[in-house]
Amino acid sequence: MKARKLVSTLAAGAAVLSVSVGATLPTAASAQIGGVVFDPRNYAQNILTAARTLEQINNQIRQLQNQANSLVNEARNLQSLPLTVLEPLQAQIRQTQALLGQAQRVAYDVRQIEREFQNNYRAGAMTGPQRMLVQGAEARWQNSVGAFEDALRVQAGVVGNIDGTRGAIDSLVGSSQSATGALQAAQAGNQLLAVQAQQLADLTATVASLARAQSLDAAAQAAAKAQAREQLRRFLGDRRPYVPGNARLFGN
Repeated sequence: MKARKLVSTLAAGAAVLSVSVGATLPTAASAQIGGVVFDPRNYAQNILTAARTLEQINNQIRQLQNQANSLVNEARNLQSLPLTVLEPLQAQIRQTQALLGQAQRVAYDVRQIEREFQNNYRAGAMTGPQRMLVQGAEARWQNSVGAFEDALRVQAGVVGNIDGTRGAIDSLVGSSQSATGALQAAQAGNQLLAVQAQQLADLTATVASLARAQSLDAAAQAAAKAQAREQLRRFLGDRRPYVPGNARLFGN
């Protein structure tokens, strides 16, 4: 601003000087003062040239300031978010996976499930001796009870993760609102998506554990009905059914 005022002052002074000199020295282009030749028109021209040069310098200074501000803004946009909640989220997921890995008896393994159903749930398991039928019923009951216990433990672990998830969301929302650049805002958004992914993982684990327990219980009920039919058939056997007839009393 000061440079601009200086340029205007110099230009105005040069114009006034040119006009005044032209009015006072209409016939002479130069004068000699103290042995030095003074050309007022040349002097005014030099002042105007200096004013224009100063204006160009002022414009270059403004361009450099704009470029500096742009670089500062770009630096802010490239600053990384100082907060990360990735490790706590991974720890929660690992905890949920550990609870799923502690599944009793019939775990989340396709081959193990096939072996267990072949031994205790399918029709072939209902054709053995009575001792085998009793053992199969006991195994099915233990499978169901263990599955419900596993589901409750997974649900308890997921509920325990809620407080940590809430803290992570609060921190990330606060960091997003106070982000100094685009990169920090984007990183905060990505971490919020990671929190949602962790919540979906907990929800998946809860649904899977509960569905496992319900499926084993339904399979146990179906097997119990098949076993009951087989035991009834064995009790009745191949004997002829009872046919009522006339009874004779006292030798009549």
